[in-house]
Amino acid sequence: MIAARPVDALGLIDRGIREGVPGVLITLVAIEGTSSRAIGTQMAVLDDGRQVGSFSGGCVERAIVTEAMDVLRQGQPRTVRYGIGSPYIDVRLPCGGGIDLLFTPQPDAGLVAAALARLAQREPAQLQLGHHTQHYAPPLRLIALGHGEDLTALVRLARAYGVDVGAYAPMHDGMRDDGIAPLVTRTQLPSIATDAWTAIVFVFHDHDWEEFLLPQALALPAFYHGAVGSRRTHQARIGRLRATGVPLHRIDALRGSIGLIPGTRNPATLALSILAELVQDYEACAGRAVWQAGSTQIA
Repeated sequence: MIAARPVDALGLIDRGIREGVPGVLITLVAIEGTSSRAIGTQMAVLDDGRQVGSFSGGCVERAIVTEAMDVLRQGQPRTVRYGIGSPYIDVRLPCGGGIDLLFTPQPDAGLVAAALARLAQREPAQLQLGHHTQHYAPPLRLIALGHGEDLTALVRLARAYGVDVGAYAPMHDGMRDDGIAPLVTRTQLPSIATDAWTAIVFVFHDHDWEEFLLPQALALPAFYHGAVGSRRTHQARIGRLRATGVPLHRIDALRGSIGLIPGTRNPATLALSILAELVQDYEACAGRAVWQAGSTQIA
């Protein structure tokens, strides 16, 4: 994984609780001007020095850790401004803005565990931190079906980024070393779990594999359905789906010529192009179902 995920701060607090090490959960609750992080970004600091997360390129983190240790000693939550309008005149943000950070010492063990349990079950969670409601969405999951280097590159890159990947290829492809499971038949999808935070991508250049598997995949819940191929290929694909009676609304949900980089011609660039589009769309949709989550309170 190349960087901390949004939920990693909560995970470190949970580990500290289970190990008997108190900690502070720090949440970005307001921004004045510009900021390199969004509202809701979190950082965790434990009493033994462990920490995860950041709010800048490193210019305020040392001050935040010092503040967190003081909050831990005092035992009371507080909100501190950094940057514009801050009492700490020697701490400035490179973007020139100001951020308000809420320091919550020793969050309730049961409530933290309950939120993480919901996320482990791929359900959204909330924590009420003072007047701020913190939302957590299940992480991006990718179901990738295909063959060859295009599939392998996508699987490797997505896993390095930190995506939960389930990958499948025809048995004769022999790519088990990358954790790619076999597709035994062209007519039946393997048993896969999908939800509103899942992307399903077909990376077949032998499009005969799409005939039965793609209609089944389109019937599964996902925020993204896509398949590689040229515009001509995609038009032919749509024609086949219509001929087999796939409902129009499902066909309309299928992306063709996928990825943010047009005209890619090598596996690594195609993988980067697809993953960038998946992350972009996941970030746009991740909060939609969170609004319906039950709220877990932290006093």
